Amino acid sequence: MSRAQLALRVSDLEASITFCSKLFGTEPAKRREGYANFAITEPPLKLVLIEGEPGQATRLDHLGVEVESTDQVDAATTRLKDAGLATFEENDTSCCYALQDKVWVHGPGQEPWEVYVVKADADTLGKNAGTTPQACCGTAR
Repeated sequence: MSRAQLALRVSDLEASITFCSKLFGTEPAKRREGYANFAITEPPLKLVLIEGEPGQATRLDHLGVEVESTDQVDAATTRLKDAGLATFEENDTSCCYALQDKVWVHGPGQEPWEVYVVKADADTLGKNAGTTPQACCGTAR
């Protein structure tokens, strides 16, 4: 099963977690400092909340499609390249407290999209302990 991913940068992480828990009737699947994600069954959605600046309006961070295997990421990479899209591949990268293989593309409005597989949990939000949240995900591309 694959599912769409929506990553939002929110100014009040705790209030956003409370709201989304009520909206979707489920608690976060993962919570870390400045981060939470929901693995929602119906509708199939991975909702990611990343703590932003206080007082800042919620904004889109990036979009994605979570798949089940690296083979599916590789197939998506081939399909996207064959369609003429510029891709950026990352393998065994730490992002959003998970070890992932992924490929990035940008839509016509420069919105970042990733096709990714989660291979294991990780201890950090980004690629290393000093990485800012913006360097973890699509906004750094």
